[in-house]
Amino acid sequence: MPELPEVETIARELRPLLVGKTITRVWFDWPNQIKHPSPELFARELPGREISGVDRRAKWLVLELSGAAVLAIQVKMTGVLSVVGADEAHDRHVHVVIGLDDGRQLRLRDPRKFARLGLYQRDEAGAILGADEARELFAGFGPEPLDPGFTLRDFRRLLRARRARLKTLLMNQQFLAGVGNIYADEALWRARIHPLRSAATLRPEHERRLYQALRDVLIEAIERRGSSVDDYRAPSGRGDMQNFLNIYGRTGKPCPRCGRPTRRIVVNARSTHFCSWCQRLPARERVAAAKALLHDALRAPRRA
Repeated sequence: MPELPEVETIARELRPLLVGKTITRVWFDWPNQIKHPSPELFARELPGREISGVDRRAKWLVLELSGAAVLAIQVKMTGVLSVVGADEAHDRHVHVVIGLDDGRQLRLRDPRKFARLGLYQRDEAGAILGADEARELFAGFGPEPLDPGFTLRDFRRLLRARRARLKTLLMNQQFLAGVGNIYADEALWRARIHPLRSAATLRPEHERRLYQALRDVLIEAIERRGSSVDDYRAPSGRGDMQNFLNIYGRTGKPCPRCGRPTRRIVVNARSTHFCSWCQRLPARERVAAAKALLHDALRAPRRA
């Protein structure tokens, strides 16, 4: 699923195409993708609203609309957003079309139909209210790792309150917003830290290296327009970061740093890539890590 750099790229490329445009009509053929309000109300409430901004929160796109409204979109695994002319043909995988007053359309193509859309309201304080209007929509998300106000001290405070394995922790959206499988692996490799290491065992130098590595890899990935390793496409086409990944998806290939083969394990049902030499696990953690891997393996669904 697209992570922070991919969604940030989508937001940046949609912004000049959408800001200032007014929505004229809405069409969809898969109502289950509309999460709030009802599909019927969604189709009635969107037309007539002007798009004033296109931003990102975690792995969500946030389109600011007139009337203190917000259109939140999560493209998930196979969703691709594009802005095209209304006369341009589309295939059966286009499930949402939002007409614009300049004659173009914002289209969502999503073969697996996993993408989600919702129309929400901001309260007087500016918070985006969730479906029950009693809780902020993104209240459960952790801080944005690239927020200028998110300091090393903040990162250390978060880490020292946790004991989870680092790969699992970095992908936890309640811990940090927007980090997923690819950039968790890449950041841990850059920081020379094993993905199964417990957050509770890190020394200050490890914390500093991980903080810097995480920010560096996310910034680089945004500059390269994300990683098109599966179905991800930005409005302007494929990203380029997949050609510069050091460890993710490189099972058996030489580690760029030491030349030893890249290893792959499964952590919480997610492929995890690391170098067993550059990212050595402290001896005192190896038994617990082995038990964690065995636990994951026993939980995994059996294949016929």
